[in-house]
Amino acid sequence: MEVCTVGGYDEVGKNMTAVKIKDDVILFDAGVFLPALVEFQEREPEKSSSRTGIDMRRIGALPDDTVLDKIGWRDKVRAIIIGHAHLDHIGAVPYIASRYPKAKIIATPFTIEFLESMLRDEKITLRNQRIKVNENSTYVIKGKSGSYKAEFIHATHSTIQCAFICLYTDEGTLFYTLDFKFDDHPVIGKPSNYKRLGEIAKKGIDVLVADALYAGNERRTPSERIARDLVEDAINSVKDMNSALIISTFSSHIARLKSIVDFGKKTGRKIVFLGRSLDRYVNCAVKVRLCPFRRDVMILKYRKQINSFLSKANKDKGRYLIVCTGHQAEPGSVLDRIVKGETPFTLEEGDNVLFSSSVIPVDKNIKSREKMDNELKKKGVRIQTDLHVSGHGSREDLRNLIDLLKPTHLIPAHGGTDMTKPMIELASELGYKSGKTSHMSSNGKVLKL
Repeated sequence: MEVCTVGGYDEVGKNMTAVKIKDDVILFDAGVFLPALVEFQEREPEKSSSRTGIDMRRIGALPDDTVLDKIGWRDKVRAIIIGHAHLDHIGAVPYIASRYPKAKIIATPFTIEFLESMLRDEKITLRNQRIKVNENSTYVIKGKSGSYKAEFIHATHSTIQCAFICLYTDEGTLFYTLDFKFDDHPVIGKPSNYKRLGEIAKKGIDVLVADALYAGNERRTPSERIARDLVEDAINSVKDMNSALIISTFSSHIARLKSIVDFGKKTGRKIVFLGRSLDRYVNCAVKVRLCPFRRDVMILKYRKQINSFLSKANKDKGRYLIVCTGHQAEPGSVLDRIVKGETPFTLEEGDNVLFSSSVIPVDKNIKSREKMDNELKKKGVRIQTDLHVSGHGSREDLRNLIDLLKPTHLIPAHGGTDMTKPMIELASELGYKSGKTSHMSSNGKVLKL
């Protein structure tokens, strides 16, 4: 078995891994580098809604899959398997899938729905067949050298219908875990399918490609139940019923949105979602019947609609709970425009902005959020941050994963060396040998196992 670590091994984003078995190649994920998109929006705002694959490649937003041309793998790609619906895992699919016209795109129903919504919004047509596979189900991929079974095992993360993916081949079994956490008390759905993981482990796993984003954090990532309590406490702490109440979180985090709506309803305020990405993710959740709060909220996505609403809300701030995009201070997001005074809504002393999110750990996001927070403080706005728990496993989750699966080889992914090196160190604690059974990689490198 050969593994090409195409993208996501030198940075957070651009996740893409290629696995070659004889004359067949299977791709796992195809994500974008979000900071590049943010810079593009700042530099060329007129093109941000009509960007092309050429634009995306030029700005460094896509994984450099041209490496597959150089090593002769491109024409052998039979499938593109997507683990879940986050942009750093699926965002590049509309721009690169046409390079592999015979490859089927395989993912859970929610993830496929999200892809279809992206294609509609970007006005992109793909000839690739799309295959929906339910969690805890399998799909057989037919290749030139044989058939390969891909099993989608239910995993907990920070969006819905996420999957561990196990690929069974004649040359070994590969287990792909981007992304996961072990949450035994999820707000939506069930805990990870531990029973099935144990069954697979008994049969033997040859290669584990694992999410190492927080491998250096000496802890176990808390359950989403903790974030739900933080959200409840933060909303209840807003005592001035005439002040503005704005909450920003990850649009893809359907469970978090459920918590916000559940406790928001108790305030008596009308709950309004503002922003295109919120509209997209919520409607995809509705289509797979995993959005229990849809009837409790109003959603506005177009700028004129949003400004019209904000003009009305500005006159009666206490009537509304606003949930909007912009927790990373992304240029052009609803919260960014409100803070910069580009909407009819004026933030004043005593108003409230709650961030039910973390800052994605890249320099651009960190600096942007610092600037936004400073602007809010100048206005006298009351800020509550970090009402959040991560969707990524930390060091103890990874220890539990490795102990459970007992793979022969281990490849850390989802970050540069500052994030993957701690997982190599953890692996050494568990008896793996660096360079022999645990493998530090980089973008474009081919590992022959």
